[in-house]
Amino acid sequence: MVQADRSIKNLIFDLGGVILDLSVDTTLQSFAQLSGIEKNTVRHLFVSSPEFESYEKGELSDADFRQFVKTLFAVQAPDDELDACWNAMLLHIPKKKLQLLEILKTKYNVYLLSNTNNIHVHYINNTLLPRVQCDSLDDFFHRSYYSHRMKKRKPDAEIFQHVLDEGNLVPEETLFLDDNKANVEGAQRLGIRAVHVVSPDMIYDYFS
Repeated sequence: MVQADRSIKNLIFDLGGVILDLSVDTTLQSFAQLSGIEKNTVRHLFVSSPEFESYEKGELSDADFRQFVKTLFAVQAPDDELDACWNAMLLHIPKKKLQLLEILKTKYNVYLLSNTNNIHVHYINNTLLPRVQCDSLDDFFHRSYYSHRMKKRKPDAEIFQHVLDEGNLVPEETLFLDDNKANVEGAQRLGIRAVHVVSPDMIYDYFS
């Protein structure tokens, strides 16, 4: 339990799968329905196309990303339909998790570090958060870090080092929580203490 370890002063949270309930499969199904391509083929295209990571690193504009998706899945859909498929993986943010973050923010330096993109952040702040009467995700953290703005992404060491350097954080006093094992291991290689979040509700128990 974090409370029992007084050496921890800083918390770094991943977003999807930790704070935000996530289902990548819903996006794959949405693109399958839009394109008429079998879902397993959509999944293969998704995991084998480097452009998705490039978009998370801010190397593609929103317009470039949408054009890439149209080409990849051979569709001519309007932007709002493409965005709806892309955002389908973002299910909701439980109010209870936001309340937990508010409590933790009074006891720790709390940061967000997310591999994400502009279309997703816009949807979160303008669609998901208003449903729980909140204005901005950034309000729940002392500092938010987004891969597409930093031009870096997890699990690369440089993105973790950026957060450590900018916040003057001591790795051994810092706890990172992520649902992706590779990201957890990336943080650990820099001496950051890390927890692999294996279920959406795990953080409730962890910080109880």
